[in-house]
Amino acid sequence: MRLPASLDPDLLRAFSYIAEEGSFTRAAQRVGRTQSAVSMQVQRLEDMLGQKVLTRGKGGAVTLTPHGQYLLERARDLLALNDEIWSAFHTPQLHGLVRLGTPDDYALRYLPNVLKRFAGTHPSIDVEVSSSNSAALVSRLKQGELDLTLCSTGHEPAGWDAELLWRGPLQWITSERHSPHRLDPLPLALAAWNTMAQDECSWRREATDALERAGRRYRVAYTSETQSGTLIPVLAGLAVTVSPDTLLPPGLRALPHDGTLPPLGQAGILLLKGREARQPVSDALAAHIVETFRAELMRPSRPEAA
Repeated sequence: MRLPASLDPDLLRAFSYIAEEGSFTRAAQRVGRTQSAVSMQVQRLEDMLGQKVLTRGKGGAVTLTPHGQYLLERARDLLALNDEIWSAFHTPQLHGLVRLGTPDDYALRYLPNVLKRFAGTHPSIDVEVSSSNSAALVSRLKQGELDLTLCSTGHEPAGWDAELLWRGPLQWITSERHSPHRLDPLPLALAAWNTMAQDECSWRREATDALERAGRRYRVAYTSETQSGTLIPVLAGLAVTVSPDTLLPPGLRALPHDGTLPPLGQAGILLLKGREARQPVSDALAAHIVETFRAELMRPSRPEAA
């Protein structure tokens, strides 16, 4: 029986970078090749598969075909495995402990992939994960109790280097089965005021400021120290909260932009490194976090529900 042809990881990498960047030019810069060379790689890949995976529109805009959408998810998995095997044989063995902080909602959405890949390439590094709200985690980082932490934008200390991992719109979130957003006053489930840090959650501030500007009556009916805790009364149909739609569990929906509630601003996720972070083990984990978020950015978010 004839064996199937092998897919060249270099071709898949060029294709993945084009899909992530939406541009042949930027993808070529990432792989260190010319735009024409990357175009030829895509042509070779399409010739091997017998299908178009990318189309170019006006102004050079790049979109994935249905076959390209199918290929992208599997190409990422194959490249991740390829890179893990390569790193296992070529990366110097590191030993030590990294103390990582993360808000719990980010932990559920992003950390499983980060930790899985990191364990495959750095099996001798232990990761101690602490979960709390952004304000508390940043405070612990400043005190030297954490080496790295994720946090929401608006909580980073002034003058502190921060790497932006993700940015997107905040959405009003309600239950798929109930409509508390139609109540007056509007019942909200929001993060609690952080008494220790004397700090207010940036998402809470965005929600209340937007409602006050719109003249919409509201009451903060439920509070929690963490964002995932605010989702419990929302799932029960008792309140509305705010969140990026990429972090929603089943049973919740983002409200459409139909004027029912005022528009919200942008949210972001940052990666902060401690002043005395343990090198180079913390750098290794930071690189895995950045790469995982870069890949996750291309995954489609959940559509709004009416």
